[in-house]
Amino acid sequence: MSCVLEYNLDQVLPFVQRFVHGLPRADGMKAIGLRRYGRLVAGVIYEGFNGHNVWMHVGAEPGGRWLTRTYLKACFVYPFMVGGVERVSGYVNASNEKSVRFLEHLGFEREATLAGAAPDGRDVFIYVMWRADWSRALEGRAKGVKHADSE
Repeated sequence: MSCVLEYNLDQVLPFVQRFVHGLPRADGMKAIGLRRYGRLVAGVIYEGFNGHNVWMHVGAEPGGRWLTRTYLKACFVYPFMVGGVERVSGYVNASNEKSVRFLEHLGFEREATLAGAAPDGRDVFIYVMWRADWSRALEGRAKGVKHADSE
């Protein structure tokens, strides 16, 4: 399997924007994408670093074949070990049930609900992953996470 990590924001941001509508480019954004056989299949954008927290936005092709241990590790090592934050935050519209399940399976905890804040009038959920909890996702102990390979 030919997988390569892509760190070029100009390549990864437009890919993620296909899945995270309304995500604008901002100063200080960082990116980690995953290329499989040369094609981007997943991307993570980090924005809003403030020393304690960073926001994580994820976009990926349907199906879980992009979720490799190497990619998952890179996606959490970057904010916690390189960026030095204590928490990673994300938000998802309540109507996006697949993303809600995905975040919860990785070990993210629902921290808040913004009632009626989604474009469809439903709720938006705010999720958090704390530095102290992130290793369980890497070790495959997160609730039922299946990896595409054993890298």
